[in-house]
Amino acid sequence: MFDLSAVQAAVREAGFDGWLLYDFRGQNVLALRVVGINEKKLLSRRWFYFVPASGEPKKLVHAIEPAALDHLPGGKKTVYRRWQELEAGVGALVSGAKRVAMEYSPRNANPYIGRVDAGTVELVKSFGCEVVASGDLIQLFEATWDADQEKSHFEAAKLCRDAYDVAFAFIADQIKRAGKVTETAVQARIMKHFADCGMTTYSPPIVGVGPHSGDPHFDTSPATDKPIERGSFVLIDLWAKMDRPRSVYADYTRVAFVGASVPEQYAKVFNVVAAARDAGVKKVKDAFAAKTPLRGWEVDAATRDVIEKAGYGDEFTHRTGHNIGQEVHGNGAHIDGLETRDDRHIIRRTCFSIEPGIYLPEFGVRSEVDVYIDAAGTVHVTGGDPQTEVHKISV
Repeated sequence: MFDLSAVQAAVREAGFDGWLLYDFRGQNVLALRVVGINEKKLLSRRWFYFVPASGEPKKLVHAIEPAALDHLPGGKKTVYRRWQELEAGVGALVSGAKRVAMEYSPRNANPYIGRVDAGTVELVKSFGCEVVASGDLIQLFEATWDADQEKSHFEAAKLCRDAYDVAFAFIADQIKRAGKVTETAVQARIMKHFADCGMTTYSPPIVGVGPHSGDPHFDTSPATDKPIERGSFVLIDLWAKMDRPRSVYADYTRVAFVGASVPEQYAKVFNVVAAARDAGVKKVKDAFAAKTPLRGWEVDAATRDVIEKAGYGDEFTHRTGHNIGQEVHGNGAHIDGLETRDDRHIIRRTCFSIEPGIYLPEFGVRSEVDVYIDAAGTVHVTGGDPQTEVHKISV
C-alpha cells in the first residue's frame, strides 16, 4: 500500500518540494509500482500524481479513466479531456513548487531511472520548476525488499548454488560417458533443475567454454554450441527466482576447469578477479559497519582498482554490478562508475551483484556474488561461500 507519510518524509529529507509521479501506457513502470497500479492492466491515458513535501497530494486523470488514482490518498482530483486541460492541470499540480522530483536522469546518465519522456519534463519545467532525479526515492519505495521478498531471495540463493553442483556433476558424468558434453546440454540441465525446484527465470543461463567464456554476454545457443571436454575451461552465469508473485532474483557466476590440475593461466586471472570481488564486498561491509554513506560508483571504484593495478583494466569491460529485484537487473543503485556514475546511495533492504571480470581472447573469468543489506544494516553475501579457486571437475 502507498504510505503517504513515509513518502512525504523522504521527499522532505531529500530537500524536494514534491514528487510528481506520471505514466503513459506503462512507460514508467517505476511510478506504477510506487502507486500500486497493476502493470498488467495498463491505463490508456496519461495520469499524474503529485505528492508535496507536506499537505494533500493532487491527482490529474482523464475523463475516460476518472477512477485511475482513487485508491491513493489525496484531496483534489482534476479530470481532463482536452490537451489544453491536461497542460493547465499539470501547472496546477506543481503550482508553488520549485524542486520537483521525477523519474528523470540528467543527460540520461542513468537510463534505469530516466523513464519520463523529454516533452513531459519540458512541460513541467515551463511552470518554473526545476526537475530533479527521483533515483533515491525510487530505491526507497520500489527497490527495497519486504520480509517475504527477503525470504524468497535466500531460498532462491540456495537453489542457485545447488545448480552449480548439479551442472558440474552433469558435466563430469557426460564426459565420462561420451568424452564431451555441449554447452546447450548443460544449459538445459540447469533449466530442468530450476523447474524441478519451482523456480523461474526470464532467460536461460550462460554456459561458455574457452573463448566463449571471454564474451561477457555470450548467448548460449545451438548456433554457437561447442563441446566441453577434458582440459576445458567453463564459465556458468545463472539467475533465477521462486515462481511466485513478487519474488526476487538470485544471480551468480562461477568458473571451472575439467581436469585434476588447473593451469596457471586460469588460476592467475581468477585470483585477480576474486581479489577485486572481495575488495568490493569489503568496501560495503566497512561502510555499513562505520555507518558512513556509500554510493554505487564507490564500490565499483574499489573493485575496479584491483584489476587495473594488476594490469587488466582494459579487459574489465563492464560495470561491477547491478541492483537485484523482481527483475534480475533491478531499479536500485547499481555498482557502476564506468558505464554510468551511479550516485545513488546503497541503502538497507536492497540487494546487488558484485561481479568483476577479466575477458581475454582465449578465455574469460567472472566471479559474481550477491550482496544484501538487511533492515539492521547487516551485510550478507548470499549464495554460499564465494568461490576461492577455479573449481576442478574430476573426470
